[in-house]
Amino acid sequence: MESLVTPMVGREAERAVLASFLAAPQGQALVLKGETGVGKSALLEHVAQYAGGVGYRVVRAVGVEAESHLPFAGLHQLLHPLLPYAERLDDVHRVAFDVVFGRSQERAPSVMALGIAVLDLVAVAAAQERLLLVLDDGQWLDAASVEVCGFVGRRLAGDTVKLLVALRPESSAGFDAAALPALPVPPLDGPAAERLLDERHPHVDPRVRRRVLDQAQGNPLALLELPSYLGGSAARPAPGEPDGHEVVPLPDRFRQVFGARIAALGPAARGELLRGALDGVTAGAPAGPTAGARYRMRDVDEAAAVGLLDQDHFSGEFVFRHPLVRSTVVRAATPNERRAAHAALAEVHRDDIERRATHLAAAAVDPDDEVAAALEQAAASATRRGGAAAAVTWLTRAAELSRTPEDRSRRLGDAAFVAGHAGLLDQAQRLVGADGAPGRAGTTASALAFAYAVLYEDGDVRSAHRQVAAAVERIVDGAAGQPVGDAPGRTIGGAAGRTAGGAPAPSEELTRLVNLLLAVSQYAGDSASWQRTHRLLDSLGGLVPPNSRLYQDAWCDVVRRGAGVGERVAAAFAAYPDLDPWDITRLGVAAYHVDALSHYRTYLRRSVQRELRAGAVGTGMTMLHLIMLDQTASGDWEAAERTGQQVLELTLAHGHVLFAQQSRAYLAVLAALRGDLDRARDLQAVVDRWARPRRIGFLTQLADTVGTTAALGEGDYEAAYLCAIGITAPGVLEPCAHQASRTVLDLVEAALHTGRAEQARRHALAARDAGLPEVSPRLAVITFGALAMTAEDGAEAAEMYRRAEEHPAAGDFPFELARIRLAHGIRLRQHLGPRAARPVLGGAVETFERLGARGWAERARAELRLCGAPAHSAAAHPAALTWQERRIADLAAGGLTNKEIGERTHLSPRTVSSHLYRVFPKLGVTTRAALRDALAALPDQPGEQPRR
Repeated sequence: MESLVTPMVGREAERAVLASFLAAPQGQALVLKGETGVGKSALLEHVAQYAGGVGYRVVRAVGVEAESHLPFAGLHQLLHPLLPYAERLDDVHRVAFDVVFGRSQERAPSVMALGIAVLDLVAVAAAQERLLLVLDDGQWLDAASVEVCGFVGRRLAGDTVKLLVALRPESSAGFDAAALPALPVPPLDGPAAERLLDERHPHVDPRVRRRVLDQAQGNPLALLELPSYLGGSAARPAPGEPDGHEVVPLPDRFRQVFGARIAALGPAARGELLRGALDGVTAGAPAGPTAGARYRMRDVDEAAAVGLLDQDHFSGEFVFRHPLVRSTVVRAATPNERRAAHAALAEVHRDDIERRATHLAAAAVDPDDEVAAALEQAAASATRRGGAAAAVTWLTRAAELSRTPEDRSRRLGDAAFVAGHAGLLDQAQRLVGADGAPGRAGTTASALAFAYAVLYEDGDVRSAHRQVAAAVERIVDGAAGQPVGDAPGRTIGGAAGRTAGGAPAPSEELTRLVNLLLAVSQYAGDSASWQRTHRLLDSLGGLVPPNSRLYQDAWCDVVRRGAGVGERVAAAFAAYPDLDPWDITRLGVAAYHVDALSHYRTYLRRSVQRELRAGAVGTGMTMLHLIMLDQTASGDWEAAERTGQQVLELTLAHGHVLFAQQSRAYLAVLAALRGDLDRARDLQAVVDRWARPRRIGFLTQLADTVGTTAALGEGDYEAAYLCAIGITAPGVLEPCAHQASRTVLDLVEAALHTGRAEQARRHALAARDAGLPEVSPRLAVITFGALAMTAEDGAEAAEMYRRAEEHPAAGDFPFELARIRLAHGIRLRQHLGPRAARPVLGGAVETFERLGARGWAERARAELRLCGAPAHSAAAHPAALTWQERRIADLAAGGLTNKEIGERTHLSPRTVSSHLYRVFPKLGVTTRAALRDALAALPDQPGEQPRR
């Protein structure tokens, strides 16, 4: 059918039925039943186009509401193109048409007589070519025409005439009585709805897209018409409306359909519907039992009878038939009616912080401190759940309801902070601009909004640092005297006091500024910025919260300040799930710096989708970055690539330039690791051109890391050395350079391969003397590896290789471990011969191949060939284990239980069991007791976690 008609989205099942309907040799009728806008007319058009292309004559008619009381008006429209054929009918039948169509004053024929006349007429017309009668909006057909069409439809079997009728199910009584075959037309399924929306509105904002899909529930007309409404400023949620249940501006067509039915209801029923609509009562048939207590509509049977409500199959409660019905109910109410309904609902939900506050806010007209305080509490609750957009809305409404200018300014500042941290930078700026109180030019909110904009949109770390540092100084200087800027010590929903000496106690405003100052300093990545930050924070003493001190130590320089950071991160994460989303990201960044992200991947993955759904894209982007870094470190490079592409697309869509460049930098590092050198260097060049003039050290160091990694991968050790010393000089771990410690092994290896053995040894010793093995497990592995590579004494080298390869966490960093094994294998071949080197080199080959590190894999295979062993691809071995499977198998062979293995690998016992279920058949064993021997028998496949 598709070759002859305009392509249609979805509807495969319906199209198949309609194709069979047209292909049937005998005449027949079919009634399409579906809600307003569900696509009945589109199906009719689809069938009509196809029928016309295969030899049918198509005659169309459309029911008209204004003519629904005119007898035979619909029949006249349908048959008018065929009336010339009436001249071929006998006198009785010809007169019947003359009478019903007003050309004769004789007595009207019966339904049977007229129906037989119609059958004769269409038979004569179909004698020349097959005939398809298409009747749309059949619910508006006059009763007399419905009777005749029903009579004719039941008697078409002897002709080559097809009758196709489309109507709404709630108005189908006349055709139901005719007992014609029916084809239900349901809403589009999820994928088809998304495809239709994306094809017709490809550039719609992602947030509007989600809202349209939620509200339309597969209704094609709504999918096509709502984006233009919801994308405009008039469609923004009204202050106080519940998130996800906001009023939807409707096309006139839907307003007319549902509005007339609502207007016909009694006042009590309309009031019940309004309270249900404002409380977000479910629309459409739920997929399961509904969660949460919504308002229960009572005594609304008349609304159900006219097609406005359905009944939940699980609870038996009334639900709206479609979200558009619910929206029309709200639109039809007066402002006073809506406020009264909200006040009633606030009492219904007096035990629910967020819902009570929402309804109180919508019911309020004048300033009200009690309502404003309730909204602040609701905002704090929503923020912890990932509802940044809702929190901003509630805080803004709280500001509107504030009695004093100070409270209004503070609440606008809170809203601006949440918006800025969520990545809603334009909204944060608008909120700061809305604070028109005298003397507010230097507020905390304005400093935060300015810094967010210049940092994340322009990458101007110097201006951001100056602005935030100045704001911190203003708060401290103003604490002992008259207020300066925002009233210090206030928090969302409360206030803090002062110390006995008159200085402010730790406050929300000060904490926000301090944490942003630390973030700016991290991106600056240079000693000068960090020194000013340290001086300022040292002057604050106990006013800096413990978590901020943790960020200061982790983000600045783990070489000098990283001891104990891992334990402090774990202690802070113990407060999950009560942590705010930005605290989860900050702690995640701290965990990255001490290579502990794998411990918290569950928290990040659980939180990121919640943040993105809630519109907190800034927080979501950072979480995606952290997830990508964890995937890269753990060797899941395919997943890391997908995550990196996802976050890059997200940053570009929302104009977050700094995060976009950071995404490119991480993707470039990954490309270099995988041996995709052209892509790595292209991305590196883009990042470097943008970041170096702005002196964003965090990104320029990543760019140098890309250069180092790419050059090492292709064996260009001189270029690798030159890139590595751009990060830090040999023998020195550059202060405040986060890549200095992470690239210890790179500089050492490049120096050794270019004849700089003395510089290599000096650098390895510097890493040891700085205490890197105590900072993080990864730094321990690479420090021991560097010491082994540079050791002249064979015993020392053997001991350091042993410590690196047998470190309990070595398997968490498969790339670094494989590099160390490659170097170890080369040394074994040179000193002890090929036999000793083959197992170690075989393990390196297998890991590099599994990771997809092409250049490293080829080098390891070459070394293995020098040992006289064929360097077969590990992937070709039928029993090859993944690195995770091998690690779990080794631990199980060592006698650990599934629970103990899960604690070691940060997996659930069920996941460990699933891995072992796959391992046993690969190794040809059926019990854990047989694992040790089976693993020992594997040829040249020592895996990621060495056996003890």
